[in-house]
Formats: sequence, C-alpha cells, structure tokens
Amino acid sequence: MIRSVKPSLQSIREKVEAGERLSLDDGLFLYEPTTPLHEIGALANLVRERLGGNFAYYNINTHLNPTNVCVYRCVFCAFRSDLRDPKGYAMSDEQILARGQEAVENGCTEMHIVGGLHHQRKYDWYVHVVRILHEAYPQLHLKAWTAVEINWFEFLTKKPVRAILEDMLEAGLGSMPGGGAEIFHPEVRGEICEHKADAGKWIEVHRTAHQLGLKTNATMLYGHIENAFHRIDHLIRLRELQDETGGFQTFIPLAFHPENTGLSHIKKPSALTDLRTMAISRLMLDNFPHIKAYWIMLGIGTAQTALSYGADDLDGTVRHELIYHDAGATTPEILSVEDIRRLILEAGREPVERDTLYRRIVRDQQDRAKWSVGDAIPAAV
Repeated sequence: MIRSVKPSLQSIREKVEAGERLSLDDGLFLYEPTTPLHEIGALANLVRERLGGNFAYYNINTHLNPTNVCVYRCVFCAFRSDLRDPKGYAMSDEQILARGQEAVENGCTEMHIVGGLHHQRKYDWYVHVVRILHEAYPQLHLKAWTAVEINWFEFLTKKPVRAILEDMLEAGLGSMPGGGAEIFHPEVRGEICEHKADAGKWIEVHRTAHQLGLKTNATMLYGHIENAFHRIDHLIRLRELQDETGGFQTFIPLAFHPENTGLSHIKKPSALTDLRTMAISRLMLDNFPHIKAYWIMLGIGTAQTALSYGADDLDGTVRHELIYHDAGATTPEILSVEDIRRLILEAGREPVERDTLYRRIVRDQQDRAKWSVGDAIPAAV
C-alpha cells in the first residue's frame, strides 16, 4: 500500500537533489506563501545549472502581428480589434516584406508571427504570409501560428491538424510558439476564453507538430482568476506531453497584464509571484530543456533576477512587440544586444546568442548583420 506523505521543504529538496520528479502536492506546497521563496529559488537554480551550466541565452528577433482583427473576444486580451474599429488593421504584402527586410538588415535570426483570427481572411492568406517571407528571406527562421490559430485554420478548411501543419511546413514554417495555452483547466478557461481552442486541442496541435519534427514552445498565463492548483495542473499536463514527444524546447511563464482588458480590475502579479512561478516551473518541468524569462512581460529587473530563479533564457531583442504593450507593458519596445549581454553578465551568467533551435550564432566581426549557425548547444535533458 502506497502511503501519502505530506510534502515538506526537506522532502522536496531531497527529491530535487536526487533528480526525482515532483508531484502535484509538492507543487502546491511550493506555492504556499509560507514556503520561503529564496529556498525555492535556490532549488530551481540547482536544476537550472545542472541542465545548462552557467549559460544564459538570447536571440536577435522581431515580432510580426499581421492582423489584430479577431473573431474571439477573450476577456484578458487588449490586442484584438473589431473589423470596423479604428485601430483594426491587416498588413499588406508590402508591409510584411518590409518587416522582413528590416529584420534581415538588423541581423535578426528569427521572426515570431502571431495575430488575430480575421474572419475575412482566408486560410490561404495565412499560408501566403509564411511563404512570401520564406521565399524572400530564407535565412530568417519563421516561428509562426499558435495552436489556437491552427485550430481556426481547421475550422476554415475542414482539414485535419496534420494537413495544415504540412501546408505550413511546405511554405517555410520553422517552428511554433507556445501562445494560446493560457490556463488549461476548464474552470478557468471557460471564464477567460470560452470559445477558443480548449486544452485538449492545444495539446493535440503540439503533439502533431512534434510528430512532424517541428519544435514548439509552451506557455502559461498566470496572475488573473486562476489559483495555485490550476497552475500546477497546467504544468503537469505539459510535462506529460513532453514525456510522450520530447518536442518542447522552452517554457515561458507569462505574467498577466490587466490594463485595457476585461479584467482591468485585477492587480497584476507582483515580482515575488513572478519569481516564485518561474522557480516552480523549473522544478516541475524537469523534462524541459529551457525556461524563459520574457523581459517584455516581467520587466527587465525581474527578468534579470529570474536568471537565478530557474530561467536560462531572456528571449531576445524583440522588435515590434504589440500584444503585451497593448495590455499596459511599460518595458521598452526593443533591447539592444549590448543591453541584453550586460544584463546577463550583471546576473553572473555567460551570455550566448542562440538561434530558435538553440544553436550558437556566430557573427561576422566586420558586419554584425551577417551570421552563421554554429554547433548545437548541449542540454542535459
């Protein structure tokens, strides 16, 4: 008979030091306010250094949001627009290609492409966005379309997920972002985005992508109406899929920004909540190679501190980010490489420029916009 033992910090520490998996009850214990944050951070840092040494990663990237017009009305979203709203837009081919040209001229290795579900744009337009960018700028890695968007393309075409992803791969898709996960549990999901792809669909899309050889990311939006149980449940579902496929590269905890949303009465998470969530994510997701501190949402200081609380990646320069700035993010709209490297060095870490697939980038010393892909960065997972 298996006896249930109430978690303690000592029992969790023993598990972590032995490389054993934490349970749901362990995760809930770590979220209790009386569990010391600095000790959770120290355990997360132990795992972080065990997996990736002292490296901290960044990339030179840009965002492209081809449209903000969206059929859904998720209460947490400040980015979406109605078709006739003055702020609504859909980019032309010329605007999209100009963004690609700007990215290449500034040495970007990645373009992150997500947007609204525009009810007057056919599926072919979304494929076209990927195709024209890939054909014009083949050196750019295109990380495009969340699982929610893929599910919308299913609705538009009546095609299965696999066929849609194969279309995108043929057009030049390189990998997929992790957005749209929000919180998986239906108690929460039904309140904040009831019409959007549910947890089962999100997982199905990422499973299929992994089966096709596409690497993807994963996210969790926290700090709104969810509680600790919903967060740990979310992390365990991600961990189970990673056990099955091994296709996730990094996990990004996303702090909710309430300004200009239907939840504007909620106070955004504190820096201490951000760091606790970062550290717990690193401890629970023992099979994820990387944990990202997305400075756009966390703020620069908290993101830098997170490099000692389980995170090993700061994302990148992030040109043209709109979604979280529309929701009140006060961070800069871009960081220079020099700023990112300085932040990493100040945190006592070794900065490494990576591409989307976590391979080293080697820059031409005379022309920094020219680069080549080096060796894969070893990871213990």
